[in-house]
Order: sequence, then C-alpha cells, then structure tokens
Amino acid sequence: MSWSSWRIVAASIAITGVVAGGVVDVARGFRLGEDMGLVVADYFSYFTVVSVISTIVVLFIAARPHGPLATPDGMESPALAVALATTSTAMIILSIVYNTMLRGLPLVLATPDPAWVAFLDRWSEETMHVVLPAYLVIDVLFAPRRRRLTWRALIGIVGIPLGWALYTMVRGPLVDAPDGSTRYWYPYPFLDPNGPEGYQTPLIYIGVIAAAFLILGSVMVLLTHRHRSVPRADRADRAVVARARPRAHV
Repeated sequence: MSWSSWRIVAASIAITGVVAGGVVDVARGFRLGEDMGLVVADYFSYFTVVSVISTIVVLFIAARPHGPLATPDGMESPALAVALATTSTAMIILSIVYNTMLRGLPLVLATPDPAWVAFLDRWSEETMHVVLPAYLVIDVLFAPRRRRLTWRALIGIVGIPLGWALYTMVRGPLVDAPDGSTRYWYPYPFLDPNGPEGYQTPLIYIGVIAAAFLILGSVMVLLTHRHRSVPRADRADRAVVARARPRAHV
C-alpha cells in the first residue's frame, strides 16, 4: 500500500470512532431525557472530537499528492505541513493524557449502558485515543514528502488549542447542561470556573496546556529539520539555470 492509502485508512477508521462516540452520546441522552440539541452541540465542542475531525480532513487532503495543495517541488505545501504538525501534536497529547491519567477510570452513569452502547463507547475511545495517535506518530517519523517547518509553525500549533479554550470559556456560561442540572456547561471539569477558586484553576490548566503544546510542537518542528527544504533534483536544476544565466558586469 502507498502512504496515501495508509492515510486514507487511518482517516476512515477515525471517522468510525467519531460516529460511534456521537451515537453513544445520543443514545445516553435519549435514555436520560436530555436536551438532544445540547447533547449534539456539546459533543462537537470536545477538544478530542474537534481534533479528530480536523485530523481526518487533513489526512484526506494529505493523501492527495497531486491535489489542490500540491507544490511543484513534490513536497507538502507549507500550509499542509503546518496542518499536519498541528493535528498530530494535538492527537499525541490527547493520547498521552488519556492513556496515563484517564484510562480505566469508572464512568458514573444514572443507568448502565446496553451492551451495544458500551461496545461503541469502547470502540470510539480506542480509535480516537490509541489507533489514530499511533498512526500519526508513524506518519510524523516516516511519511515521505515532508517539508521543513520554521518556528513560525508554533503559532498554529499553540494557537489552535488556545482558540478552542477561548471558545469553551465564552460558550460555557451561555449554555445549560443537557440534563438541566446547571445553567452552564464545560466539556472538562478542570475548565469549570464555578468552583471555589473561580477562574484560577482553568487559567492554570490552560497555561499547562499551552506549555505542553509548545514543548511537543517544538519537537515536531525539530523532527522536520531532518528533511530537505528543496528536493535535490530541484536544487540541481536551479544550479544549472544559475550557471546558464549571463552575469551582469559592473
């Protein structure tokens, strides 16, 4: 299989994870009589889901070496290279957090899930937090046509999660919890400013998140420095043209 085919396979598996997770949330919402509009809107407000969907789009685009973002030198376009680094960084960090801190934690539900819902829930968690990030590590290390990134790429790598955090903090007090238990909703407890310490706790966590993205993003940029900025053949062609060009005399 070509590398483009592997990217399509990884993106397709990730789609099943997003769909499965959405079905799980809708099924639980129906069972508990929650506001289904809020259930769906909240599902697509999780950073994991946003990151996975973004990664799916980027992988499908990257799977087209002669697509709209192709460049004459045969390398990824600068925009595509930054998008791959940004989504890969997000998914790898999410995987590390999930597998080191959240895996195995009991899920408190008002009523137990039916077997099929529990299966879809497990499938969603594993595909989004294990399978897709594992593929992205391989993609980062071995995919062809990778372009060297400059340090400006960190603006996108760090800016995207900070933009999501801003969206979350603005949206949180404007929507109710789907079950009607609160007049606000935040996707993760550590971002909820309604505790005794107010905004101090979420701001600390947002700072930690930014630092994590900055560190791993820097590693991503450094890894791309293994690659040539311009393919060797292209450099040779340019050298021939330069030698053939008449010199200006002073």
